[in-house]
Amino acid sequence: MAGSTSVTLNDLLPTIVQEALFVANERSIMRGLVKNYNLAPTQGKTIQVPIFPVQTAATLTEGDDFSNTAVSTDVATFNIGQVGLMTMVTDLAVNASASNVINDLGQLFGNAIAKKIDQDLMSNFTGFTTNVIGSSSTTITAALVMQGITKLKAAGVPTDGLACVLHPNIAYDLKAALTNQGAVAFTGGAYGAVANQAMMDGYVGTLFGMMVFESSNAPLVSGGAAGDYVGAIFHRDALGFGLMRDIQIETQRRARAIGTDVVASAMYGSGVVYEGYGVNATFDSTI
Repeated sequence: MAGSTSVTLNDLLPTIVQEALFVANERSIMRGLVKNYNLAPTQGKTIQVPIFPVQTAATLTEGDDFSNTAVSTDVATFNIGQVGLMTMVTDLAVNASASNVINDLGQLFGNAIAKKIDQDLMSNFTGFTTNVIGSSSTTITAALVMQGITKLKAAGVPTDGLACVLHPNIAYDLKAALTNQGAVAFTGGAYGAVANQAMMDGYVGTLFGMMVFESSNAPLVSGGAAGDYVGAIFHRDALGFGLMRDIQIETQRRARAIGTDVVASAMYGSGVVYEGYGVNATFDSTI
């Protein structure tokens, strides 16, 4: 029986791409929580986002002219880079396997790139320096979460589009506080719809009108002890995700190895756009 060729493997290529993109969209949370920018080919590899500051209107006396207001813009810049991974699939592995090796690789590679995208976006949480809650020795509480939201509200940040991302170990402390029997609100937890949801479903869901997400991709504090994680409360305009090319799967025959190279890659970049629209939420886990 003849082994697989580059022609027969290419027949399966659309299946690989479809599976990889499905997994990336299913598992990745950050792309849907931030502002997305598309960079077309031949437009360079740098994304520059103009930032217009908030302006203040003045009362005008009848008959007088308005004074001239000089509007000065800033710019947020982040670069597009490449990520990917490759494996060589032997003809023997394809022919002997009871499962579809190509589909399995699509799922595996999709998971890997989706995870990398989330990790890169979450690495920007440390870029929020104006607004900070918690520390590497602080246990999270509902009061501190509300404090972070209040910092953004006080700065005039829109309340729609706010999200919170925490490491599961940090989210555990928040859920434990919310569901602590007999505790008083903002000191350890209190009964209510949020507590009931945390008890029944195992996640916080919506807290103070803001969606709370858990992700094991939230980074450890740089140079910190085990259990110290950086999370964030942010508006979707705080971070930017620039995409030049989404996940792409390619195959190339390697005859001398009696196999085929399978390469997955993506081209994107991320960065902080509106620094004041985010809150660095660093906490120490009790577990």
